[in-house]
Amino acid sequence: MTVRKVLGDRDAATYLGGVLVSGFGDSAMLLVAGIWVKTLTGSSSLAAAVTFCVWAPALAGPVLGTLADRVRRRSLLIWTNAALAVLLPVLLAVRSGREAWLLFVVLAVVGAASVLSDAAEAGLVTAAVPVDLRGDFNGLRMTVNEAMKLLAPLVGAGLFLRYGGGAVAVLDAVTFVLAAAAFAMLRTRELPPVPPAEGWREQTAEGIRCLRDHPLLRPLVTVGAVAMVLSGLSSSAIYEMTEAGLHRPPAFVAVLYVVQGAGSIVAGVVAGAVMRRLPERVFAAVGLLLFTTGAALRAVPSLPVVLVATLAIGVGLPWVIVAAFTAVQQRTAPELVGRVAATASTVIFGPTALAAALGAGLVALVDFRLQLAAVGVLGLMAAWLLLLRGGSAGSADAGSVRAAGLADAGSAQCVPADAVPAGSVSASPAEGGSAQGEHGVLRPADAVEDHQPDLRDPRPQQR
Repeated sequence: MTVRKVLGDRDAATYLGGVLVSGFGDSAMLLVAGIWVKTLTGSSSLAAAVTFCVWAPALAGPVLGTLADRVRRRSLLIWTNAALAVLLPVLLAVRSGREAWLLFVVLAVVGAASVLSDAAEAGLVTAAVPVDLRGDFNGLRMTVNEAMKLLAPLVGAGLFLRYGGGAVAVLDAVTFVLAAAAFAMLRTRELPPVPPAEGWREQTAEGIRCLRDHPLLRPLVTVGAVAMVLSGLSSSAIYEMTEAGLHRPPAFVAVLYVVQGAGSIVAGVVAGAVMRRLPERVFAAVGLLLFTTGAALRAVPSLPVVLVATLAIGVGLPWVIVAAFTAVQQRTAPELVGRVAATASTVIFGPTALAAALGAGLVALVDFRLQLAAVGVLGLMAAWLLLLRGGSAGSADAGSVRAAGLADAGSAQCVPADAVPAGSVSASPAEGGSAQGEHGVLRPADAVEDHQPDLRDPRPQQR
């Protein structure tokens, strides 16, 4: 079983352990931060602003991604997590509404560090995880994150009620320490990055161009952005659907989130196996159709139908995101992967807050069933366009991906020499040989025997 292979890979398992503990702390802190601000200030708008502080740094993704490409990624991850572990205890000073501003500052820093960490991890994963296991790895990473979202808020709320918000901040700081330790235990070694021949602006623009001009990454990332926008439109109708459609109290929404989370856990476990059988475009389109069809079916006033539809949403939406970021790992040259991954994060997750606000306005203006039906129709159109551009199930991608996406003359190639053809995530490690010395990512000798694919050079929810 491939999942067992991922967990049997020392670096992959160690990395997933770090994701597990840091995801636990982050999920607990994000929930408690809003409750904490509401308790201190009595303001619902300030409590809602907590989420904005965490997500706003994603808009600076291309610049932060450039930083991740200019330094050793493993060292950057260790020191970033260590710095956050030192920063979080500052929140112990928050005692009243007058100190609430500290929460916003710290959470904005945490949000920026998360974007930076995601960019660095994208490059580190391509070095630490064998190429034929990356789909499974990204799926398991999604599973771990979703599992933590089910458990961590309960623990965080309990700590907050018993000991206050400072206790949750300390818990999050401890998880940052554990994450730093996990990255320090990775056996992947990196040579110093090549000194950049261009300035920050040119390097950032190069990552944007790579994503914009790539014949496979551009549509996959675009569909990821469409999926997140439609998710915002769909989720904003959940309370109206629960009350007017199912005739249930608002607290029943928690049940739906649990069902959706269970679907996401299943989706992550099987994602790698499904990706090996489908081209990337088809895999993303199937995920988009599952998600948007499930959203449309929630307009049906039947509890069994809504539960099944919610499960489909939980399976389909993560598949779209996993498809996009796995393709970034597979199709981008190692010296560009941080910038491209961070830019992809900005494109995919940046519009989410605006979509949620738009959806909230639509709920007040139109019937929630029309809103959910529109999500289904738009999802069908987007999936059809994605498949239409894919031609004959990805055969065109296999031939074009190596030649496409070149940056300007004199700069690094966008597409790595060992790019895996579309629909062939499990391609033979022997293809493409060893480009090890060219880009400075090495594994120690004791890892070579078990993981020949790791000898190539060159991952997103995110810390």
